[in-house]
This record gives sequence, C-alpha cells and structure tokens, in this order.
Amino acid sequence: MNWYYLLLAILFDVAGTTSMKLSIGFSRLIPSLAVVVSYILCFAFFTLALKKMETSTAYAIWSGLGTAIIALVGVVVFKESFDLTKLISIILIILGVIGLNLSV
Repeated sequence: MNWYYLLLAILFDVAGTTSMKLSIGFSRLIPSLAVVVSYILCFAFFTLALKKMETSTAYAIWSGLGTAIIALVGVVVFKESFDLTKLISIILIILGVIGLNLSV
C-alpha cells in the first residue's frame, strides 16, 4: 500500500506544480486553490508512504519522478523548450531512481 501512497504523493505534487504555473503568481483563484489542496494531499500521502518506506528511498523516488514528470508536462502542456540536454537529464534522473531502488 505504501507504493500507492507514494504514487499518489507524486501525482498530487505534479498537480500542485502544474497548478502553480496556471495560477500566474497566485493571481487566479481556482488554480491557486488547487495548489494548496494538491500540496496538502501530496504531503499527506507522502507521510503515509513513509510509515513503511525508507526516507531516503521514498524521497528520491518522489522528487526524482516528480521532477521528470513535471519536465515532461512543461514540454507537452506549456510548450516549453525541449532539447538533447533535457532528454539526457530526465533519463539520468530516472536511472538514478532505479539505482536507488536496486540498492535497497
């Protein structure tokens, strides 16, 4: 169950970060409220995941996959630039998360 909690934490983290961009500096009400709700849920699920997971592994997965996913959201949804450096960086993040999981 802790892996499901971690996955939900990651998804709410991505939703919160995406809403942050959509809030335009907290100047739009609905996206601003979505930021707050998303991060409350994100930290709630992350806390539940930590009950049965090592902190270092959970945090590395949470931050690494969250970063990789939000980078892809930026490119796909917000039409941000994408180049070889970003691609290699995302691959390295994912490889780092896999490496940490293999070391447990």
